[in-house]
Amino acid sequence: QVQLLESGGGLVQVGGSLRLSCAASGRTFSNYGIGWFRQAPGKDREYVGAISWSGAWTYYADSVKGRFTISRDNAKNMVYLQMNSLKPEDTAVYYCAADKSRFRDTYYYPQEADFGSWGQGTQVTVSS
Repeated sequence: QVQLLESGGGLVQVGGSLRLSCAASGRTFSNYGIGWFRQAPGKDREYVGAISWSGAWTYYADSVKGRFTISRDNAKNMVYLQMNSLKPEDTAVYYCAADKSRFRDTYYYPQEADFGSWGQGTQVTVSS
């Protein structure tokens, strides 16, 4: 079982940037893709994006495409979510999650059920 811990959240103004980090420990981190999800107050948790186990492939929800970038450093057991041009609607608790399956390259329609290990989340608030 992999354990995940998010950090880097905070308060930022519209148009600003934040970088979230997801630190992993436990089972071989580099074998698993990582997804990012977010949950705004009163709303369901939604998919933000994902990165394949090798880091070669990244996928994004339409709402963040062109503004958010996911990367990973397998040597450090870290995944990052760089968020630029932030909007008030990006306000949410952000979660990283590890895929249940190893060596997956595609995340075209990822589901929460595909991911078995979740962090505790980090709050991002974008003020207008």
